[in-house]
Amino acid sequence: MAPPAAAAASADLLGLLEAALPQDSRQALRSSVLPALLDAVAAIAQTLRGYHSVSAAGTANPFGDDQLNVDVAAENLIRDALARCPSVVTATSEEDPVEKPVQHLNGASQHSPEQPSPESSSAAAAAASSETYTVAFDPLDGSSIIAPNWTVGSIVGIWDGRSSLGQSPREKQVASILGFFGPRTTAVVAVRVPGGEPSCFEVGLTDDGVRTCQVVRSQVRLTNSIDGVRYFAPANLRAAAESPQYMALVSHYIQSKYTLRYSGGLVPDLGHILVKGHGIYVSPTTEASKAKLRRLFELCPVALVMECAGAPPSTPPTGWTFCNGRWKTRTRGGAGVRES
Repeated sequence: MAPPAAAAASADLLGLLEAALPQDSRQALRSSVLPALLDAVAAIAQTLRGYHSVSAAGTANPFGDDQLNVDVAAENLIRDALARCPSVVTATSEEDPVEKPVQHLNGASQHSPEQPSPESSSAAAAAASSETYTVAFDPLDGSSIIAPNWTVGSIVGIWDGRSSLGQSPREKQVASILGFFGPRTTAVVAVRVPGGEPSCFEVGLTDDGVRTCQVVRSQVRLTNSIDGVRYFAPANLRAAAESPQYMALVSHYIQSKYTLRYSGGLVPDLGHILVKGHGIYVSPTTEASKAKLRRLFELCPVALVMECAGAPPSTPPTGWTFCNGRWKTRTRGGAGVRES
C-alpha cells in the first residue's frame, strides 16, 4: 500500500497548517511535505495491519540492527512520500543512514503507479523552487515490540536546507512528526520556523490519510500543575545494575509511588506523556548497557515535539536540568519532560 498521491487535506488539517505556517515562504512545507508524510503514516498503519507474520528481512542496517520485513515496508512508504515532494532534496534514515538525493519520479511512486494531477504537480514545483528541505527519519521505532502487537511508531524530522548533517536543530529543524500505530492511528506534529510561533497538534488518521484527517487536539501542551497520579518510564533498566545513580533514581520513583508506564518503545512512552500532559522518560547509558537512541533520527525530532509542547530545552552532560524550581530528568540528548 503506497501513500495516495496528491491527496487533498481535510479542511481541519489545512486550517491548522495555515495557522502554524502562515508565511508564503513555507507553502511547500504546508501544502506538500507535511501532508505527504502524514499520508505515509496512514499508509504504514494500513500496511502493518496486513503483516500478521513479522519476520527477519535477512539484512541488517549499518548500525548492526537486524531488519524486519515491517522495517523495510515502512522505509519504502516514507521514501515514496518524499519522492512526491519536489522541495525535499535529500533524505536519510536509521535503516539507510547515508544522506542521499531524493529520486523524484515526476510525482510517481516507485512502489505504485499512482500519479498526482498536473495541477498539483505544477503547484508543488512552484513552491519547491523557493523552499529546500532535507528529511531524517526512523521509519519504525519499536519494531522489536511489534510481534506481540504492541504500539509502535514512526519518527520524522524536517530540516531547512540540503543537509541536516552538522546543523543546529534549534536553527534548522523546522518540523517533526511522531506517528502512532496502535488501536488508533494518530500523529503529533510540531512546527517551529524562524520568525514564527511554535505549534504542536495531534491528528487522527484513517486509511484515506489526510483526506479524512480529524483534529484530535489543536494544541498539545504539557502542564505545569500535576495533581494525583505521577508517571515514569525507565528505559534501559538493566543499566541500573551498573549505575548506582540510576538505581537510586528508579527507587525514588517507586518509593514516591509513581505509576509505571513503560512499553518498551520511545514513541508510545512519549505519547503517553503528551496525552497526560506530564511524566518522566529516562534512558541513561553505561559502558555495559548502551541505549540505541540516535540523535538525528530520534532525539532531535522528539526534542522538537517536546519543546513545542512546552518542555524546557536542555542538553546538559549530566542528563539533568533545573527549571521552575525543580530538578527534571530528560530524554538523553533531547528535551526535558516535566516532573512534579
